[in-house]
Amino acid sequence: MYLISNDLNLSGTEIYEIYQKRWVIKEYHKSIKQNASLAKSPTKTIKTQTNHTVCSMLAFVKLELLKIKSGMNHFALKNKLFINATKAAIEQLQKYKLIQNWQNTQPC
Repeated sequence: MYLISNDLNLSGTEIYEIYQKRWVIKEYHKSIKQNASLAKSPTKTIKTQTNHTVCSMLAFVKLELLKIKSGMNHFALKNKLFINATKAAIEQLQKYKLIQNWQNTQPC
């Protein structure tokens, strides 16, 4: 890996340390935009935009807590949550089908 800097007085170690700090910030921005839906704000007013931004930050914090507890990254957690939500929705649809089939078989 090649790291570049326009500051010629920095050592290789100093450049690497700066890069590590920047990388954490880059990961934060990517995760809050993609996993906490910051970029998908349908809001129009300042109040709703502020609410959406704060909720996205809270979602990011919750993802961080889950990341610490589970050892999984944000993308894996989001994927796992999506799969579990889809399974729950399918189970609910199957229950509705059973109820509907039962109602259709009952005499009037």
